[in-house]
Amino acid sequence: MSQLDFVVAVPARYAASRLPGKPLRLLGGEPLVLHVARRALAAGAREVWLATDDARVAEAVAGEAGVRVAMTSPDHASGTDRLAECAAIAGWDDDTLVVNLQGDEPFAPASGIREVARTLADSGAAMATLAAVVQEAGVLFDPNTVKLVRAANGDALYFSRAPLPWPRDAFARDRSVLPEGGHWLRHIGIYAYRAGFLRAFAAMPPGVLERIESLEQLRVLEAGHRIAVALTPEPFPAGVDTAEDLERAELRLRESRG
Repeated sequence: MSQLDFVVAVPARYAASRLPGKPLRLLGGEPLVLHVARRALAAGAREVWLATDDARVAEAVAGEAGVRVAMTSPDHASGTDRLAECAAIAGWDDDTLVVNLQGDEPFAPASGIREVARTLADSGAAMATLAAVVQEAGVLFDPNTVKLVRAANGDALYFSRAPLPWPRDAFARDRSVLPEGGHWLRHIGIYAYRAGFLRAFAAMPPGVLERIESLEQLRVLEAGHRIAVALTPEPFPAGVDTAEDLERAELRLRESRG
């Protein structure tokens, strides 16, 4: 598509468990969530919406031109539920292409945001997401890093916290290094879906696999829907989940500004 028409929604809950008040934590003297909203604007989205449950978070983006706010219920169990309510508030029709950009991704590259939208538009899948090649065995074995495997057409076959695929012979000899070939992919938690499917997704009951792995996207696969996966065109720096992550982000921002 020469002109990609998409919107970005940023779910931002105030009461983050590992970093309370996370959207309002300061990065470079400005709220974290404001940095994320600006990344969405830089990607060329037709609309950028912040979906939050707290007036303090809404106030953080009040002065940013082009960012709208959807005040959503504090009772949502997931960001997907919050975005489904945002879609209703925004009045998007079923065909509107929605990118879900997490509220703790202050360095999300604009090219990656556009790529996940383009992947959805080109694939005809129910959802789209991004991945990056795993370079280190430590990343593969980290249960906090979600891995995935793809079919030949680029669709996701499975997401897991476990190392997969498992190179039987190589790991029988040594698990400290990855064999050559670049067969391992790390999931990047950015999604795109049409607004109609977003509403359907939020209405689906949690699946067995989702409950086992604590990975919401498995609900979609278990229900028989396609998730298209593209490689990210440039790195997604780590998001902010902890106070230590915030310190690293502050250092990165200072270095980028010289």
